[in-house]
Formats: sequence, C-alpha cells, structure tokens
Amino acid sequence: MSGTNAARSLGTSLPKIDADPKTTGSAIYAGDLAPPGVLFANVVFTDQPHARLVSLDTDACAGAPGVVAVVTAADVPVNEYGLTMADQPVLVGPHDESAQHRVRADVSRWEADHLAVVVAETEAQAVAAAAMLEPVWEQLTVVADIDDALAPGAPIIHPEPNEGASDQGQNAYHHYVIRKGDAETAMAAADVTVEGTYSFPYQEHAYLQPEAALAYIDEAGRITIETGGQWAHEDREQVAHALGVDDEQVRIIYRAIGGAFGGKEDMSVQIVLALAVRKLAEMGIDRPVRCQWSREESIIGHHKRHRGRVTTRWGASLDGRLLAVEATCYLDAGAYNYTSNKVLGNLHLTVAGPYDIEHASIDSWAVYTNAVPGGAFRGFGAPQGCFVAESQMNRLADACGLDPVEIRRRNLLTEGSIGITGTEMPPGVSLPEVVAACADGADWEGDESAHRDPRPLQVFASLPPSTDTVRRGRGFACALKNVGFSFGFPERSEAKIVLHGSDGNGADDAPTEADVYLAGADVGQGAHTAFVQMTAEALGLPASNVKGHFSDTATSGDSGSASASRLSFMTGNAILGAAEEAEKAWRDGQRPAEGFFRYVPPPTEALDPDGAPTTPNFAYGYVAEAVDLSVDISTGHIVVHDVVCAVDVGRAINPQLLEGQVEGAVAQAHGYALSENLHVADARILNPRFSGYLIPGIGDMPEQVRTVLVEHRDPRGPFGARGMAEMPMIPYAPAVVAALFDATGVWFNQFPLTPWRVLAGLNDRR
Repeated sequence: MSGTNAARSLGTSLPKIDADPKTTGSAIYAGDLAPPGVLFANVVFTDQPHARLVSLDTDACAGAPGVVAVVTAADVPVNEYGLTMADQPVLVGPHDESAQHRVRADVSRWEADHLAVVVAETEAQAVAAAAMLEPVWEQLTVVADIDDALAPGAPIIHPEPNEGASDQGQNAYHHYVIRKGDAETAMAAADVTVEGTYSFPYQEHAYLQPEAALAYIDEAGRITIETGGQWAHEDREQVAHALGVDDEQVRIIYRAIGGAFGGKEDMSVQIVLALAVRKLAEMGIDRPVRCQWSREESIIGHHKRHRGRVTTRWGASLDGRLLAVEATCYLDAGAYNYTSNKVLGNLHLTVAGPYDIEHASIDSWAVYTNAVPGGAFRGFGAPQGCFVAESQMNRLADACGLDPVEIRRRNLLTEGSIGITGTEMPPGVSLPEVVAACADGADWEGDESAHRDPRPLQVFASLPPSTDTVRRGRGFACALKNVGFSFGFPERSEAKIVLHGSDGNGADDAPTEADVYLAGADVGQGAHTAFVQMTAEALGLPASNVKGHFSDTATSGDSGSASASRLSFMTGNAILGAAEEAEKAWRDGQRPAEGFFRYVPPPTEALDPDGAPTTPNFAYGYVAEAVDLSVDISTGHIVVHDVVCAVDVGRAINPQLLEGQVEGAVAQAHGYALSENLHVADARILNPRFSGYLIPGIGDMPEQVRTVLVEHRDPRGPFGARGMAEMPMIPYAPAVVAALFDATGVWFNQFPLTPWRVLAGLNDRR
C-alpha cells in the first residue's frame, strides 16, 4: 500500500503543525498550567558551593501563612539521581545512615543544589516562607575550577565509589584514551608542527521557556508531571527511581516546549514536584502543584555547555598532509556528572577533526569541581573539539602556505577511511562533497577583492560610520558529529501506527487515515511535523490525513531523547517499521489495523581504556562553514557579514525546517563565539540575568546566512535522511577566529571574542 497515493510528503516545506497555536498564543506551555485548586511550590537552592548541612529547622517555615507542606530530604525514598551516573542528591539533608543512596546527601556541592520544596497557597507565600528555613552549614573548601581540582591535596568532591566513573575517588574521574599508530615517531618526522593551548567558555542555553511543571495524581493513580523536556521516558525513570516506585506508577506528559538545546535533558523540577504531590496525598490532600523558575533561577539552576581547555600539537609534511596529532583535554564537569562522561567522549573524538590521521595520542579527562555542572548542549562536546581542531588546521594552512580549503581537501575522511578510533567510518561519508558545496556557495576561489573591500562600521551610535580602522577577512571550518547515542549505549526508538478506513477488504480497499503515537519531544525544531510527514510518506497518505499523538508516556513507547541529532533518524526508522507492521495487519483484515515497531540501529562500542580500536558511532553528520567579517581594530568590534553553511541532511524531509535549524544554530553559535560571557568566580555565577549575559539581539546577528542543503543519502537513515540539527553550531567559532586572523594577522586561542578581548589581543600583537 505504501506509495499508492499520489500525494508526496517528503521534500515539501509543509507548515509546522504547531505553527497556528504558537502564532495565536493558544499553545499551552507547562508554565501556563494553573488548574483550580492549584498550589505553588518554591524550590529552595542551598546557595552553598561546598558545605556540609549540620541541621535544618523547618518549624518557622512550616508555620508560615499559607504553607501547606515542606518537603525535605527525609521525604525522599531514594535520595539520588543523574542521567548517566546517580551522583547527585535530590534534596540535601542531614546525614542519615539508613537512607537509600550512593552519594552522601548532607553535602551541597553546588550553589544550586536543592535544599527543600515549600508548598503554599500562593507563590508569594511559598517564597516568603522559604526565607524562614534555618539551615546550619559547616563550610568546606571550595574547588572553584580545573586547576583547583587537580592541585595536590585538593579536596575530593566525590570520594564515594560510583559505577559510572573510570577513575574512582579522584576529581579527574573519567578518562578516555586514543592510541593510534606511533604519534611520537610521526611527530618527530614532521616538517611543520603547530601547537597551542585553547580555552573555551561556558554557554547558557537561554531558552525562551524557563523550567516549569504541573504535578498531580491522575485518574489511574499515577503521579503525573506535565512539563517540557527532551526524553519523557527517561524523566519517568528518574522520577520513579527517586520515589522508589515502578515506572508505570509515574506518567510524564510534555506540553509545548519553548526550547531546550540539551538544557532540559536533565532533571530540574520533575522529581521534587512528584515528591510534593506524594507528600500531599499522604496528608490526605488531593491538589495539583505547579512551579516555574524565574530567569535568574533558571540560569543558576541548570547546567551549561562545558568550559575547559586543550593543549595540542599537530604535525604535517610540507605539502600539508597531516602526520600526527597529540592532545591533552580537560572538561570542567562541575559538581555532578550529568552527561559529562558522554560529552567528553565527543570532545575526545572530534579534537582531531574530520581528518584521515594515521598517528594520534589523545588523553581526555572530566574533572569534578564545585562550579555549575556541565552537560548536554547543542553539539555535545563537538563545538569545543572542533574549535581546537579547526584552529590547528587553519594554522597549519598558514604555516604551509596553503589555502584553508585546499589543505582540508588533502586530509578529509572519505568513504572507507579508518577513523580516529582505528575502525572504518560508518557508510555515507560525504565530507568532500560538503566542503566543496560550502566553498562553491561562498565563492571561495572567486574574486578575492570582492571580499577585501572594507565596509563602513558604526560601532557606536554617537560616531559616524568609518572605514579608516576597519579590516576584513574570511574564515573556513568543517566538522563531523555523531548521529545517535554512542559508546555502547543500547539505542532504540519505538513507534505505533493505527490505520483507519473502509471496513471492507476488497482489492481496492486501502486505509485513508492514520494515527501515529510517538514520545519524541518537539522542542521547537519541528520534529512532530517531520514525524507526520514521514508517516504520510511511508503510508502513501496525504500529511493532512495523519494525526500525531506525542510525548505522553501513557500512550507511547520510548522514542529516546530529542538530542544527539538522532530523533528524525531513529524515529523515522521506527515509523517505517511500524508502517510496515500496520499494513500487514490491514492486509490480514484488522480494522483498525495497528502496527508497533522498535528500531534498533547497529551496535556501538565503549571506548577501550587502553586505546584499542573501537566503533563508537553508527552514523555521522557533516558540515562546513565560511564566514566573512569586518573588525574595527581601534575598538575590537566585529560585524559578521556573511555565513555560508553547507550541511549534509541525507534527504530533506522539510527544507524550510532544515533552513530554520541552520539559521537558529548559527544564531546560537554567533553568541557563543562573540558575546556570551558567563562570569563565574569562586564557583558562583555572577551574571544570572540577560542584562549581564549578552545573547545576540536581532541587530547583532550576521547580516546574511545562506544555507546549502547537501543530500548525500545515509544508507542507514530513514528515506536516506541523517540528523543535522547540531551540525551548523559546531564549526562557527573556529571559522570566525580564522576570519579574524585573515583580517588582522592575530590568532585567538579563546573566546568569546568580545571587543575588549579582541582589542587586548591586537594590542599584545602590536
């Protein structure tokens, strides 16, 4: 039956299915939920980067006007959680030898650890009562950063054993190794070497919708949390674990989600609101509880893109052929692991770039500190690794007297290449095509003078535009990034399709409508629209005849996370399988006909602790970017004129949504590279507001972003599609740094390239 209808869905820019409600304001977000009788919860942060809780007096708080309940660590059956390692207490409380948890819960290791949840009739009453809590703290030495953590005699932040750590009882707790060929000998034979130490900063997710949720007991007796996240079934698992109940006793529903970018992959208010609802039920109170963080609470209270540093050396022959790479990498995990071990893995794989390298020696560590945790953020370690790799490649091009595009052509991974971990790349390598498409789109080999003429810049409104101190330059960078979970994780995605139509079973009988049930989250990227289009394509139905039922653990199987550029790839394959099963049931006479399918991709392997060959990923995405900018050398201000992004999407499901992903990623990368400067001192965030943390406004954006969609089909992707949402984020910062060098002759090893940093670098050169 597939393909029997002439209406095609793939390759068409259908409007997003949530476009109308989001445009009219009728879309319901978690923060909009306030049913009759709702109570308000205030999640109280410890405000202690490193301290032991000696006692907590809640009497005054509990007796305050309007307070209904105060939830503390004593109310947590299993006081631990974590997406990949259970190393964080749900609530910090006085030590209890009988408690069920692997991590000591009496220590606040981060200023935003949770101390209590105050539930009251109004939000104002909950906030006022929280100020009446009386904790007594024993101050501990603050481990502020990587240097503090690695110093001899430094306090060990997590002395307890944890099954997720490769190095137990150390602040440098997770270690990856690559040993390929003989890097030492190859480096000694190199004609040209470049080396440097690179630092990369935190980045705040800055999503439009701060953390929010509504919790209640549903009609089936399940503790239900309506929220916005990235992986409904993982949320359910973590809530159930902390509550000490079966997964089926918890229900997660995602409402409209105003952005995530990795920041909502981990827990925020889900577990503590579930605890509040359960405590109320034990008190005989059947009322829902809601919570929404302020922007300040959001910035302080959720993880960031990891800060860190890498020291590296690359060696090449005079003709620009890469011979060897050496690197030592550190990521600041902050107080808890979150996904640091996985982010570290991606940094580890990308710090050598998308190149065919025979010899490599790379060591990477995740390091506990008392600073804000690092976690998932668009690109998941690859932006940091790419900044190092592409900066090194651009410096090699300069040292060898080669064009930046040409030196890449001589070194790119191709189909059948042996990757950095010593095994063959997954099929579908398209780096040469992507680099060529980007160079063509940017007219890289065209008239050089067209990209040299200075444009007048007006960096201050009180001064006229000028070209006297303006310099112009171009930069190029490319990257690869895994699609899907890695390193041996049991990846999967589930879908259910139900077909409806005639009750007959004649030769011409065919389904006319379909329902698709999927848990995959749409965090603004248009995933649900793509799911409908893929379902329609698989069944040969118009997209208007497909109805989606999304993001409810009570109605859908596990689709996995809306992260790792995996959702369309994984869910699309699940849809194809479910469509086939539903069509079989239809042919067998079932009305309605139901098909369920669980897609499992090719297996991956954990990285070998000694650096032996492994296959860490089953698919990759590929991207290249060219940047044209001007800089005022008297003030350090940068204006980006043109960005060309070529990205291999495999097969374009919805071209307009893909262009939106490119433009959104470039906007996010632009802030990361130029303006977003999170100030952290003594493990405290000092600028937790948008007045001090400067994300780009409309007037700060690149003047032009041009998207080049490359369709080199992935043989394992649904309809040939491959994930791409993270890719345009990854090479932007090194392309900007290369363009700045082209304009000024000065290399920068750290960013954001704020005016003061640029001016200081230029003055140092002078």
